[in-house]
Amino acid sequence: MTQLYQTTKNTLTECRFCSEISKANGEDPIGTASTCDHWLIIEIAQPWSEQAFMENRQLKPVLGLIFQAIKDGVKLKPMAIAPDREYSQPGYTRILYYYRPGELFAEYEKQEYIVPDALMSQLLISLLKQLQQQPNELENFQQYQQQTSHIREMLVCTNANVDVACGRFGYPIYKKLRSEYAATSQGNLRVWRCSHFGGHQFAPTLVDLPEGRYWGHLEPEMIDLLVLRNGSVSGLRQYYRGWAGLNFFAQIAEREIWMQEGWNWLKYPKAGKVLAFDEERLKHLSLEEAKAEANWVLVQLEFIVDNNNNLKKTYEARVELNGEVMSALHSSDDMELTAVKQYHVSSLVKLN
Repeated sequence: MTQLYQTTKNTLTECRFCSEISKANGEDPIGTASTCDHWLIIEIAQPWSEQAFMENRQLKPVLGLIFQAIKDGVKLKPMAIAPDREYSQPGYTRILYYYRPGELFAEYEKQEYIVPDALMSQLLISLLKQLQQQPNELENFQQYQQQTSHIREMLVCTNANVDVACGRFGYPIYKKLRSEYAATSQGNLRVWRCSHFGGHQFAPTLVDLPEGRYWGHLEPEMIDLLVLRNGSVSGLRQYYRGWAGLNFFAQIAEREIWMQEGWNWLKYPKAGKVLAFDEERLKHLSLEEAKAEANWVLVQLEFIVDNNNNLKKTYEARVELNGEVMSALHSSDDMELTAVKQYHVSSLVKLN
């Protein structure tokens, strides 16, 4: 696709939304899902801003613990969802906690609670201690736990406080999903407005749980395929940001495998790792540091196709640098564009 914006600095006249520039310039969203082992999703009334979170009396005792856990290396994604007229209960707070159940997995395990507002911080502290395998008081909240593991949750970023693109493009997708799909799902799908989770240049963007898949640059006409899975997986390729159960490079490989394996791929427990980089020195860097310098990596994905017999299969993929595009990371009237590396899978081999 011909890039519409070639300069590194440009005052916008035709477009002020970062997601429109990203899409017009052909930025591939794959590999932009945050890798995480834990999700902590809290029902909080809008507006969502850093100041509002810091001043929330129930959140204050918890924020420091969340920041410390992340600093300590826990792959934790905290998020806020807006109360819903149908789903929510006045005077109570809903908390969704998802966690990685093992090395190879297909979906995150879920715990859901609806607690009196006054108990919110106590429950969050217990959950944070549990995920760090510390003594906690979670047993005191069993009466508030909900049996909702069968419910699919879609969280659409509509947080214009972080970037106007999410408000402008996220809300219409949220409204369509909420009114046309969740409302007719017989309670099997809930759709929420949520706070920012990264990647507003891909707005409208959403997270699909319990699978933990990220989607971006969403169009109304592809919603049916996303929700109902009633057609070829190839129709979702350009909207897929990746699976949170894998790192950046493995996410790129995983999309290609999915395109070959079809819908059943989503059900297979799986895990991925980087086997080799183009330079030996890169293996000593963090993945983010290596990402900035690597020209190619070799990735392995293992998956189980038969849980009863623990039948394990393996793919190996070579992920190569495939040029770069200019993209905008934030919406603004005076916008700075950034060169973003693009990768593709140059070789994919099924070993067994």
